[in-house]
Amino acid sequence: MAVILIVEDEIAINELIKKNLQLVGHQCTSVFDGKSAISEIRSHPYDLIILDIMLPGLDGFEVFEKMKETPTIFLTARTSLSDRVKGLSMGADDYLTKPFEMLELLARVEAVLRRTQKNKSSFEVGAVRIDFDSRQVFYRDQPVECTPKEYELVEVLVNNRNIALSRDRLLELVWGYDYEGDTRTIDVHIQKLRKKLGWENVIKTVYKVGYRLEVNL
Repeated sequence: MAVILIVEDEIAINELIKKNLQLVGHQCTSVFDGKSAISEIRSHPYDLIILDIMLPGLDGFEVFEKMKETPTIFLTARTSLSDRVKGLSMGADDYLTKPFEMLELLARVEAVLRRTQKNKSSFEVGAVRIDFDSRQVFYRDQPVECTPKEYELVEVLVNNRNIALSRDRLLELVWGYDYEGDTRTIDVHIQKLRKKLGWENVIKTVYKVGYRLEVNL
């Protein structure tokens, strides 16, 4: 997994981001102002920086100018198009505005790490290996036939491992917002994946919520 620096002056948001990134296996360091961010970046290598723009002292744009060789996601309460254009034109990899959903941040982190090749192109859970580049799943080194939706469900569970996902959220992430089916679709697909991949004890049912892929990190 990746080594990530979180630069966010709001303590509660900083801690929430850190907790969720650590849940999926990343190693995180938190700082709360621009000068501390620059000092940390100069002292230690990072795979990714999550950088708030509105910081005490040096703002996020000033910090980014001094370390733009490191992949960066801007995180800010500013919603104006000019700020977004400025951040991306400076070379930032992504830009997320507050308030945001944690699953969206996790997805964007995963996407940036994939693009910058800081994340592995495969992931193993017990006897199961998922190859993200070829969109293939292997069980005990043998390919498993998965429908497109089964594969997408596997990838969503892996990318959000150790996080409880509701059935409604899984429907949104895999089938899309305009899907007209019901949550029983998720239950059917989960049962199929458990059987195909031997994940009876890996995909946990979270009472009155949904499911969680439980992985020891």
